[in-house]
Amino acid sequence: MATLSLKEVKKTFGAVDVIKGVDLDIKDREFVVFVGPSGCGKSTLLRMIAGLEDISSGDLVIDGDHANDVPPDQRGLAMVFQTYALYRHMTVKDNMGFALKLAGVPQVQRDHKITEVASLLQLGHLLDRKPKQLSGGQRQRVAIGRAMVRSPRIFLFDEPLSNLDAALRVQMRIELARLHDQLGVTMIYITHDQVEAMTLADKIVVLRDGRIEQVGAPMELYHNPVNRFVAGFIGSPAMNFLPVTALNASASGVSVSLPGGSTLQVPAAGNVGSGASLTLGIRPEHLRICREGQISGEVMVVERLGGHTYVYVQVAPEQLVIVETDGADMHRLHERVSLSFNPADGHLFDENGIALQRAQSTISVHASH
Repeated sequence: MATLSLKEVKKTFGAVDVIKGVDLDIKDREFVVFVGPSGCGKSTLLRMIAGLEDISSGDLVIDGDHANDVPPDQRGLAMVFQTYALYRHMTVKDNMGFALKLAGVPQVQRDHKITEVASLLQLGHLLDRKPKQLSGGQRQRVAIGRAMVRSPRIFLFDEPLSNLDAALRVQMRIELARLHDQLGVTMIYITHDQVEAMTLADKIVVLRDGRIEQVGAPMELYHNPVNRFVAGFIGSPAMNFLPVTALNASASGVSVSLPGGSTLQVPAAGNVGSGASLTLGIRPEHLRICREGQISGEVMVVERLGGHTYVYVQVAPEQLVIVETDGADMHRLHERVSLSFNPADGHLFDENGIALQRAQSTISVHASH
């Protein structure tokens, strides 16, 4: 059992509020990812959980016990840092077992635990090497193994893959997911990479400016973002945003005017007056290039990535939208194209960036050229 709760947790440095009141419940065996842009407070929050930063106010509860004043080494947590922080003069075996040695664990027990963890991480043949003889991915596995031998209740990861190249990051993501499944422990993971968040998490916590914007399963955040910030941060490529004007609102949705003059009805509910400035969000995979669509523009960039292609279409001055198509797409630069999409795939955001509630209703499309 390893649950964790944050209750109105705040952190201030002098007069600066860094964490501005965080409430969060993490269940036993969940893989929770804190994600957000640089400076949003995710690493500070993780360090507060670890005990490396004091909590200015609020409560940290681990397995039902108040833990604000519990020393870091008594919280039952293990942290893996962005830098591997391995002892260069020690072998892999000694690095992995050092914390156990300091804790007074007998040699026989240490060796058994190190062998068990090394086998799980495919490090058995590297135990006699020193860090300088290892690749980046191997060093990262040693850092994870050093945490695992302590059998913590909760693992904390602070951007552990950011120093690896792209191919190795993908491999390590797979290994981390496999480890979580095999160990059955609670994990909290920090990243600014939303792809890592989407592929690893049971639950994503999106942070901005020291506050939680939204918490939920990856696809819940993907399909039902609460605001424009979450909508633009979750998903790769990012959601397209178009300025639109509200025409009228009814029980079946909100009618809006698109760039170029077309109108359509988006199944969204909200107190929207005629003439209100809104933002329409549509994901690249929901746009289709066709002969006649709701939007038209000029192809400005084509990115061919093998299995799929990204086509960047300028639909208004300084307004590009990204269309995801298949790898065989043959559209060329400066070609005029039309784009269509199902209004049910659209998201509407008010002038404050808050998402209008998505309504279940019949949708009609009206094209006026």
